Amino acid sequence: MSKSKGKMGQRLKVLIAKVLLAWLGIWLAGIVIFAFLPVPFSAVMVERQLGAWFSGRFDYVAHSDWVSMDEISPWMALAVIASEDQIFPEHWGFDIDSIQKVLDSDGSKQIRGASTLSQQTAKNLFLWDGRSWVRKGLEAGLTVGIETVWTKRRILTVYLNIAEFGNGVFGVEEASQRYFHKPASRLTISEAALLAAVLPNPIRFRADAPSGYIRMRQQWIMRQMRQLGGEGFLVRYKLH
Repeated sequence: MSKSKGKMGQRLKVLIAKVLLAWLGIWLAGIVIFAFLPVPFSAVMVERQLGAWFSGRFDYVAHSDWVSMDEISPWMALAVIASEDQIFPEHWGFDIDSIQKVLDSDGSKQIRGASTLSQQTAKNLFLWDGRSWVRKGLEAGLTVGIETVWTKRRILTVYLNIAEFGNGVFGVEEASQRYFHKPASRLTISEAALLAAVLPNPIRFRADAPSGYIRMRQQWIMRQMRQLGGEGFLVRYKLH
């Protein structure tokens, strides 16, 4: 009996190891492939779609239209950097100072700034929502991977194409068409700042019905965009 249990335990370990290696292979392949090819969908899109179906919301459609960086207004690229990760061009995937602030805090508040655009891209593309240490560990590894293989411009391009901007709205092109009825290439500075303002919680905050808080955040983002140097910031770091 004990030998039988031992064999079953060994087989289970082998199976788990194979599954983990398979997922690692998929992630590594994804990092290499998506360094060049458009991303058809993200893990978050799949999670949202399956969640809607399982809850009986069959009218929900997670939709995204891929566009290149040349087809995205420079204001949009600058807006997400100004609002989410102002040292994006300089770090290697992690904002160490912000991470230290989180570690030093008592846990009574969340400091979203600790998550860089690189980390958010890795999480949105390959992982699931959640705050477990397992997911954060995987996110860290994938962040190192994309920072090693991709350029900063590529990371920003993928981020803008898979970021969630509303209920079923993924990517800046879909958001621009849905909320402003025009392509992402024609977004103005105020429209780009408004889209960036909802990113912390695109389900709660709405670009098509912005609250007073979102309007204040929009104005703050626009000030930050100017302080960074406007379009010159993107040119200096070859981000657009």
